[in-house]
Amino acid sequence: MDISHSYTGRFAPSPTGPLHLGSLVCALGSYLDAVAHGGTWLVRMEDLDPPREEPGAAGRILDSLRAHGLHWQGPLDWQSRRHDRYEEILATLAERDLLYPCRCTRAQIRRAGGHDNSGCRGTAPADGPAALRLKSAGGEESFEDIWQGPQTQPIRDDTILRRKDGLYAYQLAVVTDDIDRGVSHVVRGADLLETTGAQQFLFRLLGSEPPQFGHLPLVMGPDNHQKLSKQNGAPAIDDRRAPENLCTALDFLGFRVPAELALEAPAQILSWAVARWQRRQLDLRNRQLTEKPS
Repeated sequence: MDISHSYTGRFAPSPTGPLHLGSLVCALGSYLDAVAHGGTWLVRMEDLDPPREEPGAAGRILDSLRAHGLHWQGPLDWQSRRHDRYEEILATLAERDLLYPCRCTRAQIRRAGGHDNSGCRGTAPADGPAALRLKSAGGEESFEDIWQGPQTQPIRDDTILRRKDGLYAYQLAVVTDDIDRGVSHVVRGADLLETTGAQQFLFRLLGSEPPQFGHLPLVMGPDNHQKLSKQNGAPAIDDRRAPENLCTALDFLGFRVPAELALEAPAQILSWAVARWQRRQLDLRNRQLTEKPS
């Protein structure tokens, strides 16, 4: 199949802080795979969780993408402006008797070793807020990941689609948005690999073919046990050093980057990388940036 005429990819950051080098690697990997296959690359701001958002972070993320030459095609999507669409999907699922309210605590779920409708303690009328769960536990989903290979994931829990605090859950929003934008390929960090089965189940439930998933290796933090993140002290990328940042990210993705490339403008660096992008070159190890590909 020639995917050049059917590839739509995307990068979907959450505005909980500015971009760091780990998130730049993810953005760059998704961009290169889309552009090298003649596809479209979109950006979506996943601003669904106001309590966790950092003021001004969304603008800083977009400025950093532009500074590094990572220009998206098509409209910029904001999840905070799509609540009506998410409610429409919930109503459709409710009409099919696929949702139920859940007031179980995390401790109850942990003691039960999972959660499904039959074991829910929150189905009877009760005071207090309730999450909305999708009847999904008990099955399994299989898929071929671009880099991680064949995957089979059992679905052990009924997926939360709306949280107890009333906020729409990540799984609902990301699947709805990918369907509506016609996303055909999802390239993202390997920390999201375990969520893929539940998402694929929801794609099929909503009558859509799931995208092709590809999970990139993670840039690890200083302790080499957790991925690099704002929570473990990852500094914001310096947009004034965009050429150097891009070359560092390319090195992590498996490129043999000539030293003189860092003297070029971001557009020239990206053009160089697109012409040389090969999926098989990727070093699949989660590692720190200082560790060179072998």
